[in-house]
Amino acid sequence: MSIEHHPTDELLAAFAAGQLDLGQHVAIATHLRSCVPCRAFCHSMEQVGGALLADQAPAAMSERALAEVEARLNAPGPTRPAVAAASVEPTELAGLPSFVRRYRFGAWTWIAPSVHLRPIALPDPSETRVFLLRARPGTKLLQHSHTGVEMTCVLSGAFTQNGSRYGSGDFGLGDESIDHEPVVAAGEECICLIALQGQLRLKGLLGRIVQPFIRL
Repeated sequence: MSIEHHPTDELLAAFAAGQLDLGQHVAIATHLRSCVPCRAFCHSMEQVGGALLADQAPAAMSERALAEVEARLNAPGPTRPAVAAASVEPTELAGLPSFVRRYRFGAWTWIAPSVHLRPIALPDPSETRVFLLRARPGTKLLQHSHTGVEMTCVLSGAFTQNGSRYGSGDFGLGDESIDHEPVVAAGEECICLIALQGQLRLKGLLGRIVQPFIRL
């Protein structure tokens, strides 16, 4: 596997420091599962963070610090809404981290010709929605931009956009400045994990017609 597209160093550093929300954490972790250089970079960032903490002078704890920690440990956890689980084929999980495989997956839902979506229910609140997107070979997605950040991890197959090819293991980053029209490569269907903030802005006459009916 030859991976050509990676998260920025800033994103990897934020992941290592635990500064991303859960949805974006899932996207970066999915890329790291396939990418040795990015895993090594994150490990280096974690070592730097550990060294910085080790150099800090000890801080005095309050007299009630231990009691407060014990009270939090003994407090009941938040109640999470039950989400109906759908059966998941092993091939759909091949590129996902093990902790993501334990999440609840919704059913595949049609959102456009030859394009289906499968939501992933995150166990904790997140500004980012996470789902699988599957499209058949040769499918041309509608031209669009975004109102927020979109992270794309290719699990299988490939697509092209703006003159670049994204294959298995590649990572794509979109935001308000990106305007693209992905096309699925020939040969096999493409399955991606998407972590999305905000909404899509569909372009062109057809995009404006179908915009009210597409909810990601």
